[in-house]
Amino acid sequence: MKAGTPLAIAAAVALIGNAAPARPERPIMVGGMDDLDACLTVSKVTGLNPRGDNFLSLRSQPSSKARELMRLRAEQQVWVCEETPGGWTGVLIGPADGSLDCGVGTPIAKRRAYAGPCQSGWVASRFLEVVAG
Repeated sequence: MKAGTPLAIAAAVALIGNAAPARPERPIMVGGMDDLDACLTVSKVTGLNPRGDNFLSLRSQPSSKARELMRLRAEQQVWVCEETPGGWTGVLIGPADGSLDCGVGTPIAKRRAYAGPCQSGWVASRFLEVVAG
């Protein structure tokens, strides 16, 4: 297939568009209550140093030494699904359109590892501020 041909372009777009989000090594747990949303709150990223890196690392495990999955910007909204005693929060990052449609805004009776369409991972809790929930 020659580069620049319609077939080559379509193949490249298909590869990029269908890339699955990187999954964390420690999965984010959702659900577990029949009458509450699978993830209870929406928070926004806050408290970043604008003279520093000005991003919040989404990590594969609740540790500053864990692999970085992506970088979150100030004011970006996330679903909060799980918290650890050590100051880490398991979050879901909605689609680029800002919809936060991750399939967790309704009850999921049995607690389980998140396997939906959104990127998931761990962030330092101190950089989140509750927006709703």
